[in-house]
Amino acid sequence: MVTQMPYGYNGRILRVNLSNSSIRVDEPDEVFYRTYFGGTALIAYFLLKETKPGIDPLSPDNLLIFAPGVVTGAPLAGSGRNGVGGKSPLTGGFGDAQGGGYFGAELKHAGFDAVIVEGQAEKPVYLLIVDGKAEIKDASGLWGKTTAETEEAIRQETGERVMRFATIGPAGENLVRYACVLNDVLHAPGRTGMGAVMGSKKLKAVAVRGHKGPEMANPEKVRELGRWMTENWKGLAFGMYDVGTAGTVRPLQVSGGLPTYNFRQGHFDGFEAITGETMRDTILVNRGTCFACPIHCKREVRVGPPWNVEPLYGGPEYETIAAFGSYCGVGDLGPIAKANQLCNAHGLDTISTGVAIGFAMECFENGLITEGDTDGLRLTFGNGEAMVQMVEKIVRREGLGDVLAEGVKRAAEKIGGKAADYAIHVKGQELPMHEPRLKQALGIGYAVSPTGADHCHNVHDTSFAAEGPGINRMRSLGFLEPLPAIELSARKSRLLHYVSSMTHASDCLVICFFPPWGYDKTPEVVSAVTGWNTSVFELFKLGERAATLARVYNLREGFTSADDILPKRIHSQLTSGPLAGVGVDEDRFHTAVRSYYEMMGWNSDGVPTKGKLDELNIGWAASGRG
Repeated sequence: MVTQMPYGYNGRILRVNLSNSSIRVDEPDEVFYRTYFGGTALIAYFLLKETKPGIDPLSPDNLLIFAPGVVTGAPLAGSGRNGVGGKSPLTGGFGDAQGGGYFGAELKHAGFDAVIVEGQAEKPVYLLIVDGKAEIKDASGLWGKTTAETEEAIRQETGERVMRFATIGPAGENLVRYACVLNDVLHAPGRTGMGAVMGSKKLKAVAVRGHKGPEMANPEKVRELGRWMTENWKGLAFGMYDVGTAGTVRPLQVSGGLPTYNFRQGHFDGFEAITGETMRDTILVNRGTCFACPIHCKREVRVGPPWNVEPLYGGPEYETIAAFGSYCGVGDLGPIAKANQLCNAHGLDTISTGVAIGFAMECFENGLITEGDTDGLRLTFGNGEAMVQMVEKIVRREGLGDVLAEGVKRAAEKIGGKAADYAIHVKGQELPMHEPRLKQALGIGYAVSPTGADHCHNVHDTSFAAEGPGINRMRSLGFLEPLPAIELSARKSRLLHYVSSMTHASDCLVICFFPPWGYDKTPEVVSAVTGWNTSVFELFKLGERAATLARVYNLREGFTSADDILPKRIHSQLTSGPLAGVGVDEDRFHTAVRSYYEMMGWNSDGVPTKGKLDELNIGWAASGRG
């Protein structure tokens, strides 16, 4: 029987067991790929199917899954991303992070659609993948090295200069619970602690080289779409080129939604010094990009003494600027860029790191920790030098850094007293740099997110508060009218349901949000690459399927609707700035969460119904609902 050639994917998943050094290849059929696509849904599928309930995330029993999507590696903007997932050591639940660069595309070009790593090596190793073949290599000499040092050493060893990498630094080796994986040094699948999972397996890096991508179903259509993006991106996304995500600082300051002083305020007096425009005009030296993308949204910066920041490790994006800037009260791009460099070199999530330090600053301010705990550091808001030194202590798990390396939830439990009031997290994951008191549907999204607070598979209310690109895109889903950003209602639950289902779908494809494909062009991209007659409806259902599988996994691991909450601080009213007097009303919030459950086909306890699982073609997951 002649098997049809797959388009857009290879039909091969690499399986690596580090405990016994075995390597094999699985070959799923087309139905599997069209059901799960890649990324988030694929990760959730294997975690539910192949891990036992209650495992320690840092044990050999956890899986570490590198998961591009079916369009990854196509010569189109946004197709360079990959997902990486497993059980999160930070939350104890579903772990998933997405990152850009070139690694995902290179993995597809090397002949694999995903890599699933299980077990634990006896000594440090790295995985070498070249054109369909894989080897486990000794990495004893790489342990302790930074991400850039590791990449260069492997290039020297293999003689391959165009190798692409997923690497951990010392933070992952030291099992910092929010350590992350770095793609090619400066692209971070940052959240949920996958760097610690990788470190627990003693896997220092995955090094990949491939010379032939999957065949495209309709190469001429792919070229046509590429020409469309070349002709239109400047009119639709020039701001991302000009100032990158850091362009968000100014509008959030103006609207009162710039997280400041551990979410006590939504505006920062020193904001002007840390805007994207200021970075562009002072320390920016280059704009980096990802595979096949013309937008060049990545920042590369240089800062002289005393910070000594080099472009090798990129530059801070919005989340990093806010987390190390306004959040910690630091109005200087120098220490912010230095903290970013340290995080990329050593493999730390900049969001959780900044929030952990801001938490510690408030504890210090209120006498819960002292200079005796900080080794003499004056850990006050605004002290950029102390902030940078604390990043280094977290990497090394030294002193207070060892406490903060556990994440703010566990750190607060250890410090005691009122520390829990200062620990800003959902399900153990620190809040990103977006204010739920400004974006109230986003707050619902933080609460119900399977990974703990997350801003990517979420909705940003301000994009839908007036006529413009956001609401125009939503009209194809039947969402017809703008809504005020600070409204909290069933209408907002519906907005979250629709938008997050589509962003979860993007995390399965795995495709970037920044290239302006929109809901109309994205199905065209999928169809041109795979040959499938994909529709917006199919993608919407894919997003629901991914979110629901992740929900089932969390229920299996002991989470309940009682965990779908926001920090108490977010329910309090801001006392100054443009949003003075605005909080997230607790009763309306819980009503909106229940509305979201119903719209998702989950019962009043947040458990997906058997009928909903069957409707999504994942009835097999019913046994994991608890």
